[in-house]
Amino acid sequence: MDPEAREVLAGDPDLGPLVDAHGPVEVAAADQLFPRFVVSILRQQVSMDAAAAIRERLFERFEVTPRSMLAADPEMLRNIGLSAAKVEYVRAAAERFETRDYDHTYFADKSDEAVMAELTGIHGVGPWTAKMFLLFCLGRPDVFPVEDLGIRKGIQEVVGSELTRAEMRAHAEQWAPYRSHASLYLWRATDG
Repeated sequence: MDPEAREVLAGDPDLGPLVDAHGPVEVAAADQLFPRFVVSILRQQVSMDAAAAIRERLFERFEVTPRSMLAADPEMLRNIGLSAAKVEYVRAAAERFETRDYDHTYFADKSDEAVMAELTGIHGVGPWTAKMFLLFCLGRPDVFPVEDLGIRKGIQEVVGSELTRAEMRAHAEQWAPYRSHASLYLWRATDG
């Protein structure tokens, strides 16, 4: 963890106790973008347990590459737990990765906003999934996915009151440019 990020977040009255309790957290780019992006698609609007079970079956039975997802029989993907909609989303992402040759170099010079605009043009990819890509695939340091239920629960836990999403975004401004690290701590706030 960047020492400056730790200093900023440890000094925050809301996040400081989480930094002390959990120690340093790392925001790092994924080695392979597509498989990690697929994991985010699987996690859309389902419990973490359900997503983990589907992920395990998918990665056990398939090589999760754009080419293999495009070649896979949709019925086989549904049989391991993907909904018909998620099959479409994974295949749409696979097609985009194939046609645009997405890799770290492709996104290196793009702003977070430009990456979000590009990704939300893929069928089934909304702001939450695009932000998960920024954080977990590209390792961008200043992502605050207020669309995530865990983030909203976490911020309410540490702030001690219910806030609107706009208020959460405003509150998170004080954690810039380390909102990705702050997000990792907020997810831990409700881990028990």
